[in-house]
Amino acid sequence: MSDARDGLLECLRDRFGERILAAHRKLGETSIDVAADDLLEIMTALRDEETFRFEQLTDLCGVDYAAYGQGEWITEQASNAGFSRGVRGNNFARLGLTGIYGVDTIETNTGRRFAAVYHLLSVTHNHRVRVRVYCSDDNFPVVPSVIDIWAGVNWFEREAFDLYGIIFDGHPDLRRLLTDYGFIGHPFRKDFPLIGNVEVRYNEEKGRVVYEPVSIEPRVLVPRVVRHDSRYADADGPQEDAGRG
Repeated sequence: MSDARDGLLECLRDRFGERILAAHRKLGETSIDVAADDLLEIMTALRDEETFRFEQLTDLCGVDYAAYGQGEWITEQASNAGFSRGVRGNNFARLGLTGIYGVDTIETNTGRRFAAVYHLLSVTHNHRVRVRVYCSDDNFPVVPSVIDIWAGVNWFEREAFDLYGIIFDGHPDLRRLLTDYGFIGHPFRKDFPLIGNVEVRYNEEKGRVVYEPVSIEPRVLVPRVVRHDSRYADADGPQEDAGRG
């Protein structure tokens, strides 16, 4: 079984060649990157060809790679590159930085900001593969819909559209799924404010739900940091693990 799974990556490379932009097998999982222009042809082959037979698309999700790899909390001391970034307002994820939030561009460490990721299962061969396709335009992210290949992807694509703003070209009913009617923005994008843009409450005078500007102030709960504190020092020995609070 393990040998068969290890051979899947080689089969993919042999079949699709240069159309696989990147491929790796890590932690027992096989992943490939393909271009949006090749997506439908490759996905159809993965479903239909006997070598692969990926009958099921088990999940689809969007990804926002803005500020990818920037470790906000990786530090042992409160510093401008660690915990204090959130306190001092340098935290990318807590500030609106693009589009309607005020800044034109965002640098990413992957070259492209948005991607759609597909998780496929072959019941016949007991194989799984992850397929990723990047959107070529960060300002208007578009990838082809695979609904004609796996009909069950309908709501998955609607969810990724709702939360990330990825357009699935060819989807017959691409509209919001989780957010409310008239919702503005896409809440899983990293530039979306954590406190949101509006708050909702029931207005007894009007007898209906009303939308109002957010009334709370943004704040960051900073984790405990390592401090040297005499209250935790060992009077008979060196202060090695002092100040865990």
